[in-house]
Amino acid sequence: MIMTASSFLPAATKMIYDMGLQHLLQGITFECPHEALEEKQKVVRCVLEGNNYSSTEIDKIFSASKAQGKSLYYVDEEVLQAISPDVIFTQDVCEVCQIDTACTAAAVAKLEKQPQLIPLTPNTLHDVFNTAVTIATAMGSEEAAYTYLAALQNRIDAIIDGLRLHKAPPKRVMVMEWLAPIYNCGHWIPYQIAYAGGIDMLSNPGGDSIVTMWEKIVKYDPEVLVIAPCGFTISRAGEEIHLLTEKKEWDQLTAVRNNAVFLADYDLFTQPSASTLTDGIELMAALFNPNLFTVPAHLQHKYRPLHQLTPAHV
Repeated sequence: MIMTASSFLPAATKMIYDMGLQHLLQGITFECPHEALEEKQKVVRCVLEGNNYSSTEIDKIFSASKAQGKSLYYVDEEVLQAISPDVIFTQDVCEVCQIDTACTAAAVAKLEKQPQLIPLTPNTLHDVFNTAVTIATAMGSEEAAYTYLAALQNRIDAIIDGLRLHKAPPKRVMVMEWLAPIYNCGHWIPYQIAYAGGIDMLSNPGGDSIVTMWEKIVKYDPEVLVIAPCGFTISRAGEEIHLLTEKKEWDQLTAVRNNAVFLADYDLFTQPSASTLTDGIELMAALFNPNLFTVPAHLQHKYRPLHQLTPAHV
């Protein structure tokens, strides 16, 4: 009998498609990749779905929800019952970004057939790559993961080799995960930065991103600033970029003076699928050292230099 898997996080769904295992997938979240949304039933929903809240409003809503011990995510139990999956992939990395294992377990407890819950909880880039093996193995196709990851590792190795060949010194970088309040980057993103030829001394490798004071950023004075708020496309982030550009010391930053401030789509950084994070490494390599690397054609639409935004955004 063919097994059925449900994915309660977009990154897992992305990797399932990347590895060609989507024929075994039934039941996804409302934030999964577009290709999946066209083909699969939505099981996980969010009370904020369809609303256009500001960064500050989103932060307040999630903070209040957490303080009350509530989740903003919920499971369509009727749909899940009809699918009756054998395996459900969930996560415990961030209860803000996606539904967590505890909420999933509460919904699953009501099912007639109890599926296996597999939490995917990566902290580093190496962990993210290992989740692909976990997913493929659970779906009975372990070799698919090794083929998938080998191709991605070759792309990363090409960047590392280029940096070594030209003895490129690491760039002083900051990647922002949120705008109001400002959050630094954490978990796997600092490792992406390192592979791309940078170092982010404000980051938290392998741990949660945290609120970072503007004064600290000014003192650090990044050479390159990448703005990729979690869940935001470059267009969405551009709507709130004034929260930074209106700050008193903004024009004094080295990254600003050198036109080295970039907006990027969130999925290159805060969506932990092995392929999207590899895309993020390739993009940053070109942003950090444009004399050595070029932005791949398939990523041209995924970023924008701040100085090329329309005046209305800035």
